[in-house]
Amino acid sequence: MEYRSIAGTAVSAIGLGAMPLSIENRPGEARAVATVHAALDAGVTLIDTADSYHWHAGEVGHNELLIARALARYGGDTSGVLIATKGGRGRPGDGSWTVTATPAHLKRAAEASAKRLGVEAIGLYQLHKPDPAVPWAESVGALRDLIAAGTIRAAGISNVTTGQIRQAHRILGDGLVSVQNRYSPAVRDSEPELRLSTELGLAFLPWSPLGGISRSSLDGPSGPTSTGTAFQRVAAGRGVSPQRIALAWLLSRSPTVIPVPGASRPASVRDSARAAELELSPTELTQLDEEALPG
Repeated sequence: MEYRSIAGTAVSAIGLGAMPLSIENRPGEARAVATVHAALDAGVTLIDTADSYHWHAGEVGHNELLIARALARYGGDTSGVLIATKGGRGRPGDGSWTVTATPAHLKRAAEASAKRLGVEAIGLYQLHKPDPAVPWAESVGALRDLIAAGTIRAAGISNVTTGQIRQAHRILGDGLVSVQNRYSPAVRDSEPELRLSTELGLAFLPWSPLGGISRSSLDGPSGPTSTGTAFQRVAAGRGVSPQRIALAWLLSRSPTVIPVPGASRPASVRDSARAAELELSPTELTQLDEEALPG
């Protein structure tokens, strides 16, 4: 496994996006735990979760509790695993997503997440999405207060613009360590945010990193994946999955990129983890860089 850095902490170059283990059409707990264990066996040391990763009303924190149980049942050493969780979004249970990023809510949410994860301090706590009803500086200020209180060790922000990154960086300084935006072969409109993150030394964690190859659970019902693209052609030539090629391509975009592909079965996470071993040639990268996939 190749390693990259989040604020000086070495983590696997490929993380595990744990959302599919808890939302609609989630697997049973045995398979979910087996998926987490397969990730750990493959060398994955970054697990991305959120308090809003659940299906039904009344089960806030389902994914965090699941991850905590899976780690507790793992037979190996988990001391080097970084759990990155998020707060600021909600799920009423009707399939919709809400946004609440008031300082009071974020502080309560972070304290509850730490309790569910069974940690004294959350390694990486991310503001899930800007709240249009709350000044951005106030939401980010809550992250600063959580660091000062020792509830979280470092902060990240998600679904943000370059202006919001710069403002958060001014407020948090070295406390801001990551940006998590949607970015994939099919959705590349966060290029400016990726460039800025690289400039500032912030880890960039693409969500839905397999867009155009396979769909994220947040993208709605799964449709047919694209065929006959450069990603499929390179994959066929390599004898690997298009998903693995997509993740290797993402890793090539910047040394700060750490994809967190979702998985709901052990085979998927094993395949994703092996993308860190794959070095694409300049010719292959040119072909993939020029590919425009439907979002």
